[in-house]
Amino acid sequence: MTAAKKTEAGGRIKVTQIRSVIHRPQDQKDTVRRLGLHRINDSIVKDDRPEIRGMIRKVQHLVRVEEVAE
Repeated sequence: MTAAKKTEAGGRIKVTQIRSVIHRPQDQKDTVRRLGLHRINDSIVKDDRPEIRGMIRKVQHLVRVEEVAE
């Protein structure tokens, strides 16, 4: 699933860090940390909201996004 793909309202998404933030701009490092990710292969389940989608879009080259079946 790509970062731009929409899910149904009120859904949940799993965000996994797949690339390092070393040698990345500070704003990208901050965004990854604010998503709750700390190291490669860390995963977090978040509500699918526009604010979270915007953060994911900013670091889409560093993370993988999947839908979570509830």
